[in-house]
Amino acid sequence: MVRRRTQLKRIENAASRQVTFSKRRNGLLKKAFELSVLCDAEVALIIFSPRGKLYEFSSSSTNKTIERYQKRQKDIHGISSKGEDMQKDDVKEDAHRLAKKIESLEDSKRKLLGHGLEPCSIDDLLLLEKQLERSLSRIRARKNQVFTEQIEKLKEEERRLGEENANLREECGMRPRESTSTRQSDDERNMEVETELCIGPPERRCILKP
Repeated sequence: MVRRRTQLKRIENAASRQVTFSKRRNGLLKKAFELSVLCDAEVALIIFSPRGKLYEFSSSSTNKTIERYQKRQKDIHGISSKGEDMQKDDVKEDAHRLAKKIESLEDSKRKLLGHGLEPCSIDDLLLLEKQLERSLSRIRARKNQVFTEQIEKLKEEERRLGEENANLREECGMRPRESTSTRQSDDERNMEVETELCIGPPERRCILKP
């Protein structure tokens, strides 16, 4: 015969509910007793019926087991409270350390901007000057790098536009346009003027009479 699974919900019939309570109560008390004997465990079981009747089982003493449980709970709560207090102290310490660090950074920033230099010694001022020089050196290096990158981009764009222009002129049947460097060299040659310089007295020139 297949055992049917009991649905866990309140039994509406009062007589059935009372019968089920008696069976399950006895089974629970039996299991508590077996657990205490077989495993040498300290077991305390308290049951109140729907009408308020008390049923209990204890392997030693119910009151002692309850006192032991309460003491255990206090110890656990004390450890937990101690851990929370330590955690709060750590958070306060971290917050204090961060506040000091922020204050130091703000003071350093004011000095770099040239404010609050009155209490600084010669060594402090020299150190501050070196920091500014290093910063300026890095800024100039970065600026030159950016300029170089922009120039290279412009040259690349010029080459690309020149190639597109040459392709368009070739498609239209026009002569290729001379490059800028070629035009500059031709202009320089055209600007050259031959001159005859003579050092010394002028030579006499004979004029032949007819």
